[in-house]
Amino acid sequence: MAPPQVLAFAGSSREESYNRRLLANAVPLLEAEGIGCTLIELRDYPLPIYDGDLEAARGVPDNAIELRALFKAHRGLLIAAPEYNSSVSPLLKNTIDWVSRPVPREPGSLPFQDKLAALLSASPGGFGGLRGLAALRPVLVTLGVVVLPQQFCLAQAHAAFTDDGSLRDGQVRERLQAVLRALARWLRASGRP
Repeated sequence: MAPPQVLAFAGSSREESYNRRLLANAVPLLEAEGIGCTLIELRDYPLPIYDGDLEAARGVPDNAIELRALFKAHRGLLIAAPEYNSSVSPLLKNTIDWVSRPVPREPGSLPFQDKLAALLSASPGGFGGLRGLAALRPVLVTLGVVVLPQQFCLAQAHAAFTDDGSLRDGQVRERLQAVLRALARWLRASGRP
């Protein structure tokens, strides 16, 4: 049977984003656990700010339709989510809002239902983005995502990476690997690709 597949993305498009760096460290660790990963950049799928009138006039944007297909094609989600003012980044929330819009013959929650997700965050602050993950978790659960209780928060992210983008501290890397192993175990236990 094919290995379970995970869609991995960061909720930030900033070139030097700590969450994008964190995700770049996480994906190879998850692949080493025998899980297939598709790493995408949300900036490659630009979307207008969600507006019901815009949706009524023009329908769901093509990029949201493409993202829906990607979400549906993967068993799991690996999300590196920055914290903006103790909540979810506008880019990430807007992406979720558009992907969750119903399309003909499909309810809006379909791309999210029964997905397994692991949440990561990196922040220069002392909490490592914890409050943003606390805000993201109920959004995903409402859409039918099973969010792992294990999560990873990287505090003081501005000092956490080497010049080549690797995590500087081996213990931090081990904590990240523990969350990814948990995701891999859950995915394998589900028995679905």
